[in-house]
Amino acid sequence: MNTKPERHDWMERLRMFVAVLVVLVLQAAPAGAVRIKDIANIKGVRTNQLVGYGLVVGLDGTGDDKKSVFTTQSIASMLEKMGVTVNPKDLKAKNVAAVMVTADLPPFARTGARIDALVSSMGDAKNLQGGTLLMTPLKAADGNVYAVAQGPVNTGGFAAEGAGATVRKNFPTVGRLIEGATVEREVNFDLNARNALTLSLQQPDFTTASRVTDAINGLFYDPIATATDAGTIQLQVPMAYTGNIVELVAMIEKLEVTPDNTARVVINERTGTVVMGDNVRISTIAIAHGNLSIVVKESPQVSQPLPFSEGQTVVTPETNLTVNEGKDQLVLLKSGTSIGDVVNALNALGVSPRDLIAIFQAIKAAGALQADLEVI
Repeated sequence: MNTKPERHDWMERLRMFVAVLVVLVLQAAPAGAVRIKDIANIKGVRTNQLVGYGLVVGLDGTGDDKKSVFTTQSIASMLEKMGVTVNPKDLKAKNVAAVMVTADLPPFARTGARIDALVSSMGDAKNLQGGTLLMTPLKAADGNVYAVAQGPVNTGGFAAEGAGATVRKNFPTVGRLIEGATVEREVNFDLNARNALTLSLQQPDFTTASRVTDAINGLFYDPIATATDAGTIQLQVPMAYTGNIVELVAMIEKLEVTPDNTARVVINERTGTVVMGDNVRISTIAIAHGNLSIVVKESPQVSQPLPFSEGQTVVTPETNLTVNEGKDQLVLLKSGTSIGDVVNALNALGVSPRDLIAIFQAIKAAGALQADLEVI
């Protein structure tokens, strides 16, 4: 009996299983791991804000009033450049509105690319619906024009009014130009000419910076990354990737690390919102929560005289007083208690979000909260 073919097939299946297992192990990431792409940015690769002043025309009587002097002056100046001389005082701007136009110039945007722009009314225009933005240069902080915007304004809302009623949806005095701005100037940034890169963490942390550095060095088997502080990591471009920085950055962005954060409890007293991180711990402490509710209800008793009698109406006050006091017991939380135990214990006491705020403030005052308490 020949068993060599069967043994050969078994060995092949074993090799395939081992290969798949190795791939799964290499691709597996620890719990809570995120991509470096999501927690860090490359220094110099960012958007640039653009702003410009323009006019929206074609409005149905919902433009600026005469009180907006700058609107009539802008119309007169525009017409003068087109060979028409008018007196600004003779103009009516009901169909025109002065607006500010803003846009974000993305990194590596090339000449001729189309970007969105946001149009916002400056004067007392009531509605920009149906209007058209005239050619508006958009400048950056250095004073240079990087884009030009023009086109129909999409408000995403409406407004209508009559003699006794008004209806409005969203904000019709703000609109958007979908791909309504054209890039005219590029921001010079030669990525491939660099021999070093700088990673900036969005949330600076020494532990996170160390983990990112270890992950990058482990990928290339070479100490090309160095953490200079809690939020900055310097990268030396390997010789193999000189002139091909895009592939290097793509490999680094795919790496996954587990970011570390400071234990923090964030409280919003206006809305009663409480947000707690996973690293929040408390020392041994006993918590008691009880509500004292006092309800006073006045029920005046009115006694009226008979008709055509000389009697008087008599009002006798009657007061009902009710007192309810909570009977919750003390809850003991041991040292090192996790956030899950804290939440379960406080839920057992039946506390509301606003009561939870007061409890955490008291725990912090007692020195038992091992976390930052931030009130916003």
